[in-house]
Amino acid sequence: MGNRNDESSGPVMALALLGGAIVGFITGILVAPKSGVETRRSIKDFADKTEEDIVEKAKEARAALDEMIERGEQFMAEKKADVEAAVRAGRDAMKERMEKIL
Repeated sequence: MGNRNDESSGPVMALALLGGAIVGFITGILVAPKSGVETRRSIKDFADKTEEDIVEKAKEARAALDEMIERGEQFMAEKKADVEAAVRAGRDAMKERMEKIL
């Protein structure tokens, strides 16, 4: 029924979770009876934690990207070697065929 891309569901889920956390945090600040100093401290703590989380996710995404690039390069190198071997085999077969004809 659905064509879900399981590889992208992780980042989407993380963003949805982060968005929900932000909305919940803001709602909590608006309804919680705290002083201005306490509220600012809470906001700063939340911002610091969110920044750390985003930096960590960015590092994970970069590592995953680097791994995918490496796998792609290996795949291309293997396919290039396969094509070169096929071309050599074709040339050799053509050469043999031409020698038999002449």
